[in-house]
Amino acid sequence: MSTGPSILHADLDAFYASVEQLLEPALRGRPVAVGGSARGGVVLAASYEAKVHGVAGGMPGWRAAQLCPGLTFVRGSFHRYQAIADEVMQILGDVTPLVQRISIDEAFLDVAGSTHLFGPPAAIGTLIRDRVRAEVGLPISVGAARTKHLAKVASQVAKPDGLVVVEPEAERDFLDPLPVGLLWGVGSVTERRLAERGIHTVGDLARTERSAMERYLGRATGGTLHALAHNEDPRRVVTSTRARSVGAQSALGRRRATPELVREVLSHLAERVAGRLRAKGRAGRTVTVRVRFPAMRSVTRSHTLGAPVSATLTITEVAERLAWQALHDEGEREVTLLGISVSNLARQEVIQLELPLPPPDPWRPGSPTGAARWAVDRSVDAVRDRFGRSAVGYLPAALGRGAGVPEEFRELAEREL
Repeated sequence: MSTGPSILHADLDAFYASVEQLLEPALRGRPVAVGGSARGGVVLAASYEAKVHGVAGGMPGWRAAQLCPGLTFVRGSFHRYQAIADEVMQILGDVTPLVQRISIDEAFLDVAGSTHLFGPPAAIGTLIRDRVRAEVGLPISVGAARTKHLAKVASQVAKPDGLVVVEPEAERDFLDPLPVGLLWGVGSVTERRLAERGIHTVGDLARTERSAMERYLGRATGGTLHALAHNEDPRRVVTSTRARSVGAQSALGRRRATPELVREVLSHLAERVAGRLRAKGRAGRTVTVRVRFPAMRSVTRSHTLGAPVSATLTITEVAERLAWQALHDEGEREVTLLGISVSNLARQEVIQLELPLPPPDPWRPGSPTGAARWAVDRSVDAVRDRFGRSAVGYLPAALGRGAGVPEEFRELAEREL
């Protein structure tokens, strides 16, 4: 672990909305929402001018319009976001080769070896912010600290468009008064549970016994949050990692789990997951389904196949069986979220055909049915590459693509395989 604030977290401010303001100068200084409309739809991102009115990503458009009457809705320049974000990452790479990109608009940097060229971390943070503003035209916030966890917290405190450097001797004074919701992994549900115990700040959490946190939140979550409150984070900046699984999920509000709904949603999710696998020549043996019920209670069910699969219909069928197993086991009929992930990944550039020996198993990639499914999927992929995602697809999945978050937006947030 570094003895100084040599780990930086750089995070573009309100990235999607800031890009829209960059591309359309008339929007600068005005409240902007990407996605949705005053009549409905979902807000995907909001500018800081809109956030001060309470507008946030994931909010219905009609609600955003109520909170901010002067709000301007834009469709989103999805074809520009990736290239603009890549320009920023190139600037970060000019400072240090140790850059770990964790999403389209944020990254960690280890600048311990760059201080002799560019000065101390504070000077490097200033250099990054100045170059991104001058060369790309976007605001970016930077946090610098001894650990990745604290650097990310510092960048959140620095927003919007700021720089915060936490020296080792000031870590406790910096962390203690901050709201516990700033800790990595603390969502709204965990934050409410902590508040019930009188834990509102990071200092409150740090003064709570680790054993008490583990009893209340579980050993893994409680132990991790207790360690983060004490700034115990041994993770290093890693420049290249491969995803160990591919997943997608869909929030449903509160819906009755009918066969039609489950089939439609899982088909859509399986199509997204399988398409990403095939695009990278990968397949996976383990299919996992996550089902969330009302009151934020979630369960998962998994099945490991004999051979890695990437066929859309196969993943759909396995996921359906797992979802209904979970619904039956839990005695529930209302769901708020469904998700699919595929793990135990392996290369799958081609399919090895099998002899048509009984019993027939369409889930085996090399069986006649399994190979046919894979061939159809590859044809669908080719058509979409040429004519767009909406040109062709499976009917149940197509029903789930009509509303909500655009596929282009989802793809920007998906991790590279």
